[in-house]
Amino acid sequence: MERNWKPNVTVAAVIERDGRFLVVEEETADGLRFNQPAGHLEEGESLLAASVREALEETAHHFVPEYLVGIYQWPRPQGDITYLRFAFGGRAAGEEAGRALDTGILRAVWLNLDELRTCRERHRSPLVMQCVEDWLAGRRHPLELIRHYDA
Repeated sequence: MERNWKPNVTVAAVIERDGRFLVVEEETADGLRFNQPAGHLEEGESLLAASVREALEETAHHFVPEYLVGIYQWPRPQGDITYLRFAFGGRAAGEEAGRALDTGILRAVWLNLDELRTCRERHRSPLVMQCVEDWLAGRRHPLELIRHYDA
């Protein structure tokens, strides 16, 4: 049987405050890893809505997307999955204290650039650092680049 290939569409939130970036420490098949608040696009959901939802579910912070940082295509080295990531930059607009985080998320933590670089071997993928580097390089594209049409 021939398999139809398709990428896994994901979203990520790049949130910087006072020189620190909001990341999550999560359990993965490869052990504990750091990632931006990120996850899969769900059926019927816009990319922007997905980024807001994922940030809240994984960090208990309300995310306000302001820019598209970039679109990233990453085939995992194992060759079984290709991710198509839409990374949004924006701000945290409050935290829901006491909110339970998604299963597998150990904690949300604010790390500065040096701390992120130091733990690079524990990043979920090379996209984590690339998104931060792109944000720091001033890559900020208008959200109007993305159009969502309801069915």
